[in-house]
Amino acid sequence: MIEIENLRKEYARGGERVVACSVRELRIGRGEQVALRGRSGCGKTTLLNMIAGIVRPSSGRLAVAGTDLTPLGEAARDRFRGRHIGMVFQTFNLLQPFDALENVLLGAVFGGRDGRAAKSRAVELLEKVGLGDRLHHRPNELSVGQMQRVALCRALINGPELILADEPLGNQDPETGAEVLRMLLEIAREEDRTVVMVTHDPESARFMQREIDLTTLRDGEVAA
Repeated sequence: MIEIENLRKEYARGGERVVACSVRELRIGRGEQVALRGRSGCGKTTLLNMIAGIVRPSSGRLAVAGTDLTPLGEAARDRFRGRHIGMVFQTFNLLQPFDALENVLLGAVFGGRDGRAAKSRAVELLEKVGLGDRLHHRPNELSVGQMQRVALCRALINGPELILADEPLGNQDPETGAEVLRMLLEIAREEDRTVVMVTHDPESARFMQREIDLTTLRDGEVAA
């Protein structure tokens, strides 16, 4: 599912080159559930954004679902992300003028899914996470946990092979967060999806099958 070799992201700062992330080798298989942990500044979010195709690596090879993303331009990476990757953010990024169903359907726009099939899939997902009676509620009419479940459904609308989550439970109390995470992992297992989650929370990481601590970076190598 994910294959990384000698991956490196650098930024210019003044007259210096700053290494934001460097990974010699990393393999994540289809259907795996992996937590990325580590201290602030160790490159977790940068690595996640490179896997998502949001940030282009400075060098190295990064393949997702058999496609090498490193030579692709921005438009091609955007298309690939829309069809193959679902993303869950800490801030949810729901649009207030739209109800829960409409917010989920917005995710289908980027995946090219047929309108009727997309609506059926959206309703199915919202019912699966317990929001069948909240389809037409707007974000300000939902609890924090309910908003997170809407965001989760939006990430899953196109049936992505890979789901990426960046501190998805940071705005929730532990009990609500654990419930949403269990829902995500249960759906991922049912549909054979890969999940990669950035988190600082050891309790959240324990839900995953594998944990990678990026503070163990040594000379560009990730130790799992």
